[in-house]
Amino acid sequence: MPLTRISLKRGKNPEYRRKLMEQVYKAMRETFNVPEDDRFMTITEHDDAGFAFGRSYLDIERSEDLVIIQLTVNNTRSLEQKKALYAAIVSRLGEAPGLRPEDVLIGLTEVPKENWSLGLGLAQYA
Repeated sequence: MPLTRISLKRGKNPEYRRKLMEQVYKAMRETFNVPEDDRFMTITEHDDAGFAFGRSYLDIERSEDLVIIQLTVNNTRSLEQKKALYAAIVSRLGEAPGLRPEDVLIGLTEVPKENWSLGLGLAQYA
């Protein structure tokens, strides 16, 4: 049950934003065994005053096209799966919408299964 939040600078067209979500979802399905229709994603666009980043932190040269992807997931994946996910996201976003690898920042937060309520006020995974 990934919850995906994508942040970027304002100004990209709807097709660009749709591709971001589509490619991240496909990468999760391929590497994290995410079931079909388990898709809960948002995109937030920010103006210059609301989007700051280290342009060369860790000697990675980032551009104005930086996309920040925050994933909240069950704590059930191996290190190998996490590495595969990061690589798949970067690869897919390079294909469409055409992001450079340097412009993809991914943060992964793991939670116990009982920390989800997917509706009806129930803890479906508990």
